Amino acid sequence: MHAFAERGNSGVGKTHVLCAIGHALVEAGRRVLYTRTADMVQGLQAARRDLALEAALARLDKFDLIILDDITYAQKDQAESSVLFELIARRYETRSLAIAANQPFSAWGSVFPDQAVTVAAIDRLIHHATILEMNGDSYRRRAAASGQSPVAVAPPTASSDKLEEESAQ
Repeated sequence: MHAFAERGNSGVGKTHVLCAIGHALVEAGRRVLYTRTADMVQGLQAARRDLALEAALARLDKFDLIILDDITYAQKDQAESSVLFELIARRYETRSLAIAANQPFSAWGSVFPDQAVTVAAIDRLIHHATILEMNGDSYRRRAAASGQSPVAVAPPTASSDKLEEESAQ
């Protein structure tokens, strides 16, 4: 597994960079899934509830890269962090994962409330990772200060219908 971990303040371009990487991979014929971490966690929790977590994780194995955006924004309980850890552990050494976070790894107690799981998840993520630290001012804040409207960033170009079909299989 190769991981891309990006950390930085809100509005510095973490999502934009990950989408650019995803777009380049799609153009090279690779399969990429971009999702907000909260959406992925909800889907995996529903699969666990329906006793179909293994099948859901197997479907995700079809993607060469999964981009998890905003991994540190929402507080996660034990059940949520458990399915997130299962995704990370399953992809470790076999598939690529890219994450965007606004908190350093030292503050990931909110992502994985159990300290042992936090250490294990970070260990797997950074083992083969390229970590980008993006410090700077928010482009939205700069645009607001200059009276301009920030430009919307689009996710990687891929057929969303195709991704939804594949995710549903």
